[in-house]
Amino acid sequence: MTAVQAAPEQTPATEREPLLVVEHLEKTFPVRSGLFGGNRGEVHAVNDVSFTINKGETLGVVGESGCGKTTMGRSVLRLIEPTAGTIRFDGIDVRALGATALRQLRRRMQIVFQDPFSSLNPRMTVGDAVKEGMVIHHLAEGPDADKRVRALFEEVGLNPSYAARYPHEFSGGQRQRVGIARALSVEPELIVCDEPVSALDVSVQAQVINLLQDLQRDRGLTYLFIAHDLSVVKHIANRVAVMYLGRIVEIGPADKVYAHPMMPYTQALLSAVPVPEPGHRRARIVLQGDPPSPVNPPPGCVFFPRCQHPAKDVECTRVVPPLEEKAPAQFAACIKQPPTSF
Repeated sequence: MTAVQAAPEQTPATEREPLLVVEHLEKTFPVRSGLFGGNRGEVHAVNDVSFTINKGETLGVVGESGCGKTTMGRSVLRLIEPTAGTIRFDGIDVRALGATALRQLRRRMQIVFQDPFSSLNPRMTVGDAVKEGMVIHHLAEGPDADKRVRALFEEVGLNPSYAARYPHEFSGGQRQRVGIARALSVEPELIVCDEPVSALDVSVQAQVINLLQDLQRDRGLTYLFIAHDLSVVKHIANRVAVMYLGRIVEIGPADKVYAHPMMPYTQALLSAVPVPEPGHRRARIVLQGDPPSPVNPPPGCVFFPRCQHPAKDVECTRVVPPLEEKAPAQFAACIKQPPTSF
């Protein structure tokens, strides 16, 4: 198995400007029923989410399936229209853009999808799929575009002659490399990686992660890396945001979050990560019950019904805990976790 490279050291935030600023992002979906589709409620998929990503940084987003990770990532790109909130990319108000301006901006903001097969047109060769973005944005045409496609294939570890093949002729890992090449074809600055390795074998996961890190180093890319595998995120992310029921409940530098998680939910997630040492076991925290319904989230702390904190009480059902700095650069949404002295 190819070794996964360690995430690059994070440059202090004071030395860099945020490339992406998201404030109070919300996305709700109507719940309809009956013959005429009457609205009987709303699914709160993303609820008051705020974060920033600096240039050249990787922000990993983790959480259980259904917690809103993918919806958040697609809302940032306006592949899904947000219900509320502010999205600023390099100082540009993304939500204020019209169709033409948004299309131009999308050259700078790309996405790598979880399922590379369904994201590729089976009737197009993979070379044409990669070339399509160049033509749309007037970056290259004709022989020049073909030359750039071959160069991109080499960059992502594919034989340039494969450009004439169709998606069904590739393995899952090869198709994901095609998806990465397609994202790179328009020379973006930010790439949303929506669980890009979850459908791949472990050895192939390591290869793709190493490729993403090499591309980030060589091209100065910025990643919003969405995953449910905490061990993968630990290797690639500079900072980690933990989501639960549509909210970010903890965010901070990856090494601090993994070493000293503040939020009880984060503690439970990390307790389930296997330890690669024979005979060594981590104390497992087993959460009771299922996550509450996003149609009718509980009042107060959304994690209260499953919280294992020994000091939880009725106050947790009344107070919506804000993200507070509990340790230097580490924020958690838990009123029972006091800030450490700093």
